[in-house]
Amino acid sequence: MNDAENQFIRELEKELGNFPDKGNIVAEYKLHIFELAEDNGTATYDDLIRKLGTPREIAKVWKQENGVTPKKTQWLFVLLNISIFLGGTLLTLCYHIFQWTWLQQFWSGLTEIPFLLMTVYVLFWGLLGYEIGKEFGHRGSRLLKRTFLTAIIPNITLMYLIIFKILPHEWFGNLLNVPFIIICILFTGILYPVSLLGFRWGKKVSV
Repeated sequence: MNDAENQFIRELEKELGNFPDKGNIVAEYKLHIFELAEDNGTATYDDLIRKLGTPREIAKVWKQENGVTPKKTQWLFVLLNISIFLGGTLLTLCYHIFQWTWLQQFWSGLTEIPFLLMTVYVLFWGLLGYEIGKEFGHRGSRLLKRTFLTAIIPNITLMYLIIFKILPHEWFGNLLNVPFIIICILFTGILYPVSLLGFRWGKKVSV
C-alpha cells in the first residue's frame, strides 16, 4: 500500500480503538482499498475518503451496529420463514374447518396466483442475502450459508410431506398438481443463488 492508504488504515485502527472484531474490520477495508486500486489505480487519501468515508465515520457506523450480531440476524430470518409456514398452515386448516365466505373467497384468490406468491417468496430470500451482505460485508459469507441451511428446513420438510403424500393433496385444492410440484422444487433450487445475489448487492452497498 502507498502512504495515503497506510495513513487511512492507521487512522481507522485508531478510531476503532478496542472495538470487538477490529482485526477483521481493518482487513475488510484493506481488501476494499486493494479492489479500488485494481479498478482505478493508485488512490490518494481524498479518493479513499470520498469512496469509503472517513475513518471516524466508518468507526462510528460499526459502533452503532455493534448490537446487530450474526446470531440475531440468523434467527430473525429463520423465525420469519417459520412464521410464513405457520401462517400458511393456519390458513389451510381454517379453510378446511370453517366455512367462512370471506375465507373461501380469499383462498380461491390465492389459488389463482401461485406464481406471484412464489415470486414474492423468492424475493424474501433475496432480501435475506441483501441484509446479511449490507450488515456484515465480506464477513457475512459463512453467516449466509448457515442461515440459509437453517431457514430452508421447513421448505424441505413440507416438500417431503407432500411428495410422499403424508399430507393429503386435497388440502391444497388447485394449488397442487404434478407440474406445480416440479416447479416448486425448481424454485427451491434457485433460492440460494438468489440469496447469494442479494448478498453481493448488499455487500456493495455496505462499502
